[in-house]
Amino acid sequence: MRNLTFGMNVSVDGYIAAPGDDLGWSVPSDELFQWWSDRVGATGLALYGRKLWETMSSHWPTADQQPGATPADIQFARRWRDMPKVVFSSTPSTVDWNTRLVTGDAVTEITRLKADDGGFMDIGGATLAAAAMRAGLIDEYMMVRHPVLVGGGTPFFTALDNWVNLNLVETRKFPDGVVMTRYQTRR
Repeated sequence: MRNLTFGMNVSVDGYIAAPGDDLGWSVPSDELFQWWSDRVGATGLALYGRKLWETMSSHWPTADQQPGATPADIQFARRWRDMPKVVFSSTPSTVDWNTRLVTGDAVTEITRLKADDGGFMDIGGATLAAAAMRAGLIDEYMMVRHPVLVGGGTPFFTALDNWVNLNLVETRKFPDGVVMTRYQTRR
């Protein structure tokens, strides 16, 4: 059975994007960017909502071919293209770069994917992660907290009907006051 992790950059007040989908506050240090790149390189399967897919696929497929691309950019772009991905969207669109599109029920498909063999799965995108969260499918929560208050936007957590008890399993400090915390769901 696969492990499912929801991990993203988060403001101290709990948002993954500021109003207007502004992500300017979450620009990573070189060390944090390498950590995210290594995570992408180790991911067995990434699950994306439509909005996050559009953000990622608008840049990373060709980022390694852009003038001024750093070695870190080149490595991340290649890892991202190679990583198996599933995009969940009710809006028909085309997907590429080792990606499959799912237009049906996300919770049913995520449950099926979790039962498969393979490496760990990451889930990204607020709406998709919220559905998995409410269904009790997320095994780990990983928050990379940036020292900023954005005052609103897209929250990391969704409203829940029941408490979810967690165990802290890892913390790590990065430059510029960024702290990663990883929690496992207590079952």
